[in-house]
Amino acid sequence: MKKKFLTLLAFVCGLNGMKADEGMWMLSHISPKSMKVMKDLGLQMSEKELYNTKGTSLKDAVVSFGGFCSGVVVSPDGLVFTNHHCGFGNIQALATPENDILKNGFVARTQAEELPAKGLYVQILQRTEDITKRVNKALDKYYKEHAAEMAQLGENAKEKMRWNSVDSICLAIENEYAKKYPELICEVSPYYTGNAFYVNVYKQYDDIRLVFAPPQSLGKFGGETDNWMWPRQTCDFSVFRIYADKDNQPAEYRADNRPLKAERYAKVSLEGFKKGDYCMTIGYPGRTNRYLSSYGIVERMENTNESRINVRGVKQGIWKKWMDSDPKIRLQYASKYANSSNYWKNSIGMNKALKELKVVEQKKKQEQQINEWAQKSKKRQERFGNLAPELEKAYAARKDGNRAIAFLNESFLGGPDLMRIAFYFDNLQNAGGETGKATWKNRLRQQYKDWNEEVDKETMTALIDNYAKQVKPEYLPDFYQTIEKEYNNDIRTYVDAMFKQSVLTDTNCVNLTLTQEQKDNDMALKCLKSVMELGGKVSDQISQYNMDVAEKERLLCEAILEMEMDQPHYSDANSTMRLSYGFVDDYTSAAGHQNYFTTMPSLLDKVAQSGRIDEYKVEPEVKALFEKGDFGPYKDKESGEMQLCFLTNNDITGGNSGSPMFNGKGELIGLAFDGNWDALSSDITFTQDLTRCIGVDIRYVLYIIDRWGKAERLIQEIGAR
Repeated sequence: MKKKFLTLLAFVCGLNGMKADEGMWMLSHISPKSMKVMKDLGLQMSEKELYNTKGTSLKDAVVSFGGFCSGVVVSPDGLVFTNHHCGFGNIQALATPENDILKNGFVARTQAEELPAKGLYVQILQRTEDITKRVNKALDKYYKEHAAEMAQLGENAKEKMRWNSVDSICLAIENEYAKKYPELICEVSPYYTGNAFYVNVYKQYDDIRLVFAPPQSLGKFGGETDNWMWPRQTCDFSVFRIYADKDNQPAEYRADNRPLKAERYAKVSLEGFKKGDYCMTIGYPGRTNRYLSSYGIVERMENTNESRINVRGVKQGIWKKWMDSDPKIRLQYASKYANSSNYWKNSIGMNKALKELKVVEQKKKQEQQINEWAQKSKKRQERFGNLAPELEKAYAARKDGNRAIAFLNESFLGGPDLMRIAFYFDNLQNAGGETGKATWKNRLRQQYKDWNEEVDKETMTALIDNYAKQVKPEYLPDFYQTIEKEYNNDIRTYVDAMFKQSVLTDTNCVNLTLTQEQKDNDMALKCLKSVMELGGKVSDQISQYNMDVAEKERLLCEAILEMEMDQPHYSDANSTMRLSYGFVDDYTSAAGHQNYFTTMPSLLDKVAQSGRIDEYKVEPEVKALFEKGDFGPYKDKESGEMQLCFLTNNDITGGNSGSPMFNGKGELIGLAFDGNWDALSSDITFTQDLTRCIGVDIRYVLYIIDRWGKAERLIQEIGAR
């Protein structure tokens, strides 16, 4: 089972009720009240047209793209639109210094030219089944069988036993579904902080091929300068195709596979939109913690976010220097840099927004409100009356250890490539069966493909030095003693010795089998072992406090659900399909009024600044195309402008990238690709006046496919004439 329920702190209830356009709603459980609001806002579809397990519906056109993004099928032959940054890693993997399709873009003129994206898959949701009663029945049985243990645990024994049992119960159900439906992917997920459980059943397609990519100058226009910012002009899209076997069923890659005959695809709209028009996103948002306690928010800011900001800032500075100096290194590190910097900047913006919006202070007031409500009933007082001080105590007890683990993960397991190589190699050595070995060998080969030793030496040296400055001495791995005693505290000399001595710097190591003595003496593997042992030790030290935090956060949510039982509540995002509804809208920030769309002149204004901002550069032929102004049917009929990106007040988060943005008729008007800087606290709190979804206008996408790519076959296939 992919998810460990103990670590999921998803909180489902809002103390002040839900706004009409707040929430990530399950399509299978849209309430009549929500449907009425959606209709009032402009939805022209029925509930069954959105979600229907007995026939096709709009959900069948939406895909989970690689398990980390969303996408949408836009043609009868399985053509998929997603974001450029979602396809970035696959495009990079297909690029070479001789044929740099990442930089220059890619157009498959025929289906025969479409490129297999190795390792990429998409999933299409078949149905969602409620198994809550079954899980609760199994839990009751478990409680009875372990009554003696519960008696010893004392207060809140059921909560403590729950976390020990729910994983195994759900895993058993998941395995049962897997045996019953071997051709499908069946995943059990907790909702409402473990108060409800559902099985999501998917078809997974593993033969996915690249069809079209704009040049990087457009797909990542603005780069880190504009990331999370508005106004935007990024043409953030890429195009792939789903292939199936001769029976139109999922299959591994074969040259003779055929384009999928899609059961449902989204119609694109060239009609445009205006402020106030209905808009909904459907996709696979990753994680939100909207209802985290005030103590949890402080920990998020000081540990998770601070470790990202600090460590990634160090390594990205080194990577950027090398990338700017060598085109080959730029290509090798492009995807890694983009992935790292995305949530580096997000963490900076989140901490800033949480402070400016005084979210911690608001949460403390809400927790006081819960306490006052709990005191009015003896039963509630016994269960919920002491939650705030208990949460404070549990978070304080794990503070230092939790910080150490956050920095350990960022600095080493997510830091130098050699540590990732060591991790993959160690798993390869211990893998059972040919399939397992093949998996780890493939990961190793991909890691080596995008690796430069000199870059990694400098990165590792800097991160070892930086980590020691961020944690208490008791949280230093043992290899720091080696550096002190054997290398006179010279970190670079230690790193150079490791790279010279370790067999892992030789790409042929994928075919080696080491003895235990050889593994024990390899400096890279010894370094990894030191990191893993410390991580395990600290995790054990704070495990009970983690249990306490999970227990109290769940009780906090239970209290809110009970206190507001007359209000609808949505579950926090958990990488399953959700719908968010709202409308096209502008907003006012500290910088002033922000219009809801951008136009081509605003892009050309930024291009004019490319002499000092490299991320605003475009190729001369692209600039000439834009200046020509021949926008044809893609120009907005009302404004007369070529509109590029736009804003809605849809509720999105990471994982929603590539989500289709539909109008009231279920027609595609854009692809969601970002949130706005002013509301980067939205994973924790939705701010009605500030939170915005940034999308690329589908007309801009089609214009690039048509006028830059000259891909008439795709325009005809999509039916965009």
